[in-house]
Amino acid sequence: MSTLKAKIVNIQNIDNLHIVKFDFYGEHLSMMSLELNDNIQIGVNVLLKTKATSIAIAKKFSGELSYSNKLNSKILSIQNGKLLTTIKLQTIGAILESIITKDSSLRMNLEVGDDVVALIKANEISIVEIIS
Repeated sequence: MSTLKAKIVNIQNIDNLHIVKFDFYGEHLSMMSLELNDNIQIGVNVLLKTKATSIAIAKKFSGELSYSNKLNSKILSIQNGKLLTTIKLQTIGAILESIITKDSSLRMNLEVGDDVVALIKANEISIVEIIS
């Protein structure tokens, strides 16, 4: 699981659907949620989490995607298993872990030191806690 410290900068809602926007070291992140605690307000610092299996990786990325969250990253380590590959990524302010298929890792010719983009859908981020 990867965690990110961020600040809430915007909250949009219609009925039970909430889109929460965060500032993460100058990068914009978004989260989609059906429930929000009353303490979740603009200006509050929070700890976000996402599962390693929810972080996709793009190499030599150009163009547009529907993924709300795109973080420029550098590959710190790669561990190939029989079916899956675990990749540690350095991004601004955090180390992320991504798990992708070994086939994808080999097809993309991923190597330590590569610049990549970590992609996370808005519904794959959640708030773990409010921090001071």
